[in-house]
Amino acid sequence: MDAGAVAMDSEDGKSYSSRKEMWLQEAGEDAETSRDPDLNKKDEWYQNGIKYWTGVEATVDGVLGGYGNVSSWDVMESDRFLLDVLSECMPDYVRGNRHLVALDCGAGVGRVTKQLLLRHFHEVDLVEPVQHFLETARRDLKSHILESNVIQDHSLHRVVNFFATPLQNFTPEPNRYDVIWVQWCIGHLTDQDFVTFFLRAKVGLKPDGLFVLKENVSKCDFLLDKADSSVSRSDAYFRDLMKQTGLHLQKTRAQQRFPRELLGVRMYALTQSPVPVVPLSNRTRSKKLSNQPRTIY
Repeated sequence: MDAGAVAMDSEDGKSYSSRKEMWLQEAGEDAETSRDPDLNKKDEWYQNGIKYWTGVEATVDGVLGGYGNVSSWDVMESDRFLLDVLSECMPDYVRGNRHLVALDCGAGVGRVTKQLLLRHFHEVDLVEPVQHFLETARRDLKSHILESNVIQDHSLHRVVNFFATPLQNFTPEPNRYDVIWVQWCIGHLTDQDFVTFFLRAKVGLKPDGLFVLKENVSKCDFLLDKADSSVSRSDAYFRDLMKQTGLHLQKTRAQQRFPRELLGVRMYALTQSPVPVVPLSNRTRSKKLSNQPRTIY
């Protein structure tokens, strides 16, 4: 795929002959040799991304690039996918007798934690490198949890930790998480750091824990956005990197009902080993945890 790919810089339409050429030029990374020929350039890549998001207002509309109106559709499709994955991979979830813990990676202002993860998980931790996003999440989630406790008696569902750390530097607590949710942030990581992040983060999963990755998907091999130091990868590109993590692609599904002018979005459930699929007719869902019912960060 790499050799004949058409890969573009979304700012000026510049083409790159390969992923290797792009990463060498933009971040000083040579994925083929697993060596960083220019660490200063790689640091600049990450610093430019943080600088961009530091200038964005800490609102849902801000972190979604002006498309805050897609949030409800995003959450609805994520909810369905998550329920299917949990029912398929975690029998204890189905029986409703498991204490569930999630990690929200690239959490922004806490939108995914607030609207999705706290409805399924008893504890949620957030990782976000942009300080004013994290402070907004801390404030808004505190008030949200207090309100929920009073009105809906969700006292067992709470946010525990806020980590102000970039993903390329983050290592989770061992054996803590049932699900590590990674959405609209992995495009900021270079290929090497993409792979090493998942290798490190696997330590944080419980024995049957899993990752959910939800990201923009490019039709060409990749689209580079120099404004925020990010890359939108193709489905084939993602699968190439996933193979290097040693994780198993258990399930994948495309996001529906997004505006046509946006890039496509796909969800991937990555397990530590293959999970046999139980026929849908043989599954039940937890009564206790059942639910009602960019380009983007």
